[in-house]
Amino acid sequence: MSEKKTVLILTDDAESTKVLAKEIEAALKECKVSLKAASVFEGTDLLPADTFFVGCEKPNPHSFAYLEEMLKHINLAGRSCGIFSPGNAGAVDYLSQLVTDSEISVKAEPFSSPDTAKIAAWAQTITG
Repeated sequence: MSEKKTVLILTDDAESTKVLAKEIEAALKECKVSLKAASVFEGTDLLPADTFFVGCEKPNPHSFAYLEEMLKHINLAGRSCGIFSPGNAGAVDYLSQLVTDSEISVKAEPFSSPDTAKIAAWAQTITG
């Protein structure tokens, strides 16, 4: 029997982003999921996570300042990541750049739609 994957989902404080994050969490029943607002995120939250999901409504949310700084100085090679936003192309570009320095593997195209109908299949692709 394989061990459950540990998943960390980080969001900004926008309600539309929280809705998507909760849909991702619901889709990953076989995983140990921690859903956190970036405003309360701590560096130690990254250590146990096999997979990450990062989402925001608009680029450069103030609550992501600590996460931005951390991802510039940590190597997460070998771990996978999913990027999501409720339809903002600028947020998707911002998040794609945010994870670049950490060498984390972005496993699928970002999810950028307020429509949650396909989010479960997308989330399963990320966790593999």
